[in-house]
Order: sequence, then C-alpha cells, then structure tokens
Amino acid sequence: MADSMSQADLVADFKASLHDCVGVFKAPDDADFKRILNVAALELSRYRTRTLVGEITLIPGQNAYDAPADFQAFKSPIWGISRPQPWEKNWTGPLPRCSCVSNGSISLMQLVPAPTDKQIAVLGSQYKFFYFARHVIGETANDTTIQAADRGLLILRSQAEACKEMAMRNLTKPVALRDGISNGPRNGTPSFLFQALMEQFERLAG
Repeated sequence: MADSMSQADLVADFKASLHDCVGVFKAPDDADFKRILNVAALELSRYRTRTLVGEITLIPGQNAYDAPADFQAFKSPIWGISRPQPWEKNWTGPLPRCSCVSNGSISLMQLVPAPTDKQIAVLGSQYKFFYFARHVIGETANDTTIQAADRGLLILRSQAEACKEMAMRNLTKPVALRDGISNGPRNGTPSFLFQALMEQFERLAG
C-alpha cells in the first residue's frame, strides 16, 4: 500500500529507491533492508522524540534498576513530585537523582542516593517517570511509531545508511538512487552520496 508504514511496505519502497544498488544487500528475507531501516528509525528518534511513562518497583537501598526495553534516555521523574516539604514531619529528605548507564546491551537506571525505607513508605514503591523511547518499525503500520508525515525522512536516512555501508565495502562504481523527499536523483560515489544525503536529512529533520 502506498505510503503505508508497515515494515513490508517500507522495505519495498526503500529497495525501490536504491535502484541497481539493491543487489549489494543479499541477506535472506530482506534482513539487510530491515536492519538499515531500524538504524534509521533509531537515528530519527533524536529528531522526533517519543515520550512515554515508565515504572519500576523500588527496593530500599538498591540504586540500579533495569530500564524499559525501548528506553533511550531519562526525561524527568513523576515519583516524588508531591513530596512533603522540609517543615513537615514526614519529610523524606533529598530525593534520588536518576542517571543512566549501560551494562553491555542492557540499559540501567541509577538512582543516587539509593531510595530509603522512609521515602518508599511515604512516596510509594512504584517509581514512575517520563523517558524518551526509541522509535520502532512494526510488521503492521499500527505497530510503527514513526508518523506517516516522516516517512520520507525515514527513507532518506535509510539511503544514507546504505551508502555508508557501500562505501565501507569499497565500492567505487558510480551509483544512482532517488531520495525519499523529492524523488529526485542523487548521483555519485557511495561516500559522496552519504555526505550529501546526511546533510539533506539533518536540514529537513532539524
């Protein structure tokens, strides 16, 4: 379906935009094209932010917690917004500040200092917060988090990523493809095309 945001339709249009270069990517089941589209979606997250509400269960004295699966960056806490004031007898003291660390492929939320028994008793054990989430491309259009209005940007950034991969493979033949915004031709070596497409993407997305 034209302009559909489903994975299959995005892959089809992305492949069509690469013209003869499509033959460079040979992984079965269009795996290369799906991977590149996912990279482009992740990059688009920096320009088209997606804010969600997360929740973790606090344990007294514990400061490290698994972040949500689609976590990209912490935004702000909800927990403790209505906390008691210093002149009230149930004041909880300074609240933990959240920072993010990576443990291999796992993102962790680090609360410093660790929440205390009193803070959890007064404010509750469910730490709710706003966070920036990564964009994802779903099998159906409804499961894709990128807006249809940004479809061209997604294709454009995918083209740039494909050109970067072709440049890294030392392809020196001129290539021809069409961008995802104006459908205009872009001619040159992969490395030149990568720079040109990235400049266009950053200008249009910014």
